[in-house]
Amino acid sequence: MNGEIPHRIVVLGGGTGGTLTANRLRHAYAESQATITVVDQDDCHVYQPGLLFVPFGLTHPEDIIRPRGRQLHRGILYRVGSIERVDTSRDVVVLADGQELAYDLLVIATGAVLQPGETEGMAGQGWMEKVFTFYTPEGAAALEGGLATFSGGRVVVNPIDMPIKCPVAPLEFCFLADWYFRERGIRDKVQLSYVTPLDAAFTKPVSAKRLAGMLAERGVDLITEFNTGQVDGQNGRLVSFDGREIPFDLAVVIPLHGGADYVGASPGLGDELNFVPADEHTLQSKAKGNVFVIGDASNLPASKAGSVTHFQGEVVVENVQHFLSGEPLSASFDGHANCFIETGFGKALLIDFNYETEPLPGHFPSQVGLPLLKDSRLNHLGKLMFQWFYWHALLPGRNIPGVSSDMPQAGKVHQS
Repeated sequence: MNGEIPHRIVVLGGGTGGTLTANRLRHAYAESQATITVVDQDDCHVYQPGLLFVPFGLTHPEDIIRPRGRQLHRGILYRVGSIERVDTSRDVVVLADGQELAYDLLVIATGAVLQPGETEGMAGQGWMEKVFTFYTPEGAAALEGGLATFSGGRVVVNPIDMPIKCPVAPLEFCFLADWYFRERGIRDKVQLSYVTPLDAAFTKPVSAKRLAGMLAERGVDLITEFNTGQVDGQNGRLVSFDGREIPFDLAVVIPLHGGADYVGASPGLGDELNFVPADEHTLQSKAKGNVFVIGDASNLPASKAGSVTHFQGEVVVENVQHFLSGEPLSASFDGHANCFIETGFGKALLIDFNYETEPLPGHFPSQVGLPLLKDSRLNHLGKLMFQWFYWHALLPGRNIPGVSSDMPQAGKVHQS
């Protein structure tokens, strides 16, 4: 460091990745060493794992939303405003009001954006009446009302295409819906179908087999390789690009995802979906060396899940420091993901994997720990406890003993 002029660090996005990165950087640099500015379009920080529980009355939107600015440490400047574009040639962020933020180092953490308008009919007649999504607070609240008055018929759960945020959440919805309708005593009047563009219930073979078996045990139809081209809310049907149709009385859809619009308006920054290409191990943007990417905003072949963002945060902050000091970057991110999957009846399943190792049975984080690929009450409690952990440890950027960015190998049972 030069000891005179502080580094100018700008973080775009005040969600999980942007908040934990800014807070960790504030721990690393005194205010005299670096100015840190976070920009987001609003001041509503949503605990996104909680959205799954809203439709079933297990939590409420107001319980999972807090002001973004209050999650940032003292000494971090928070600005509310829309981003017009990033000019990497001049190292400036141009805001929608015309103001410019110059930076020495930029962290992109603006996540993934839902695009319901990209699928014919989805946001048309029947939207939020018989066609819902639980991926927003408004959608989850509307779906709670839709489920409460639902007395029977076919419910289809359909992720339109990958990638999506928390790719296991649609499966969790199926499991919780099975439990919910049984609790209401109308399960025998409800046909549940999971409709996916994938050729299996999940992307990884071992866990896909286990999850498919769990769907079958609960009487949930699994329909694979269905590429939805139209959501016809008026007539209650999903229509695939090859002309196949699936009727429904209530549809729970997960819209197409893309990166933020400003990425597409920033020459050379994003791909065709507005996700930001980056090195999969260093998280350095391929557009320019002084730009790093974290979380759902990247095009990395890693799961778009909060745990991944948590593990990436350690590597991003380390590499920001290396870059500003003129040191070689650490290529240490291994794609580590760790996800609790609610299975209903007060139980949950846990999966742990990375780029090279798929979810396997065993225990996490070592031979003694939470069971992997097995639903248990302990895992359910772990998922519930994660909300406290999120607000009080993950976002503040605290180091968690025994939990690191590297995926642990101990405790896993490798298949022969």
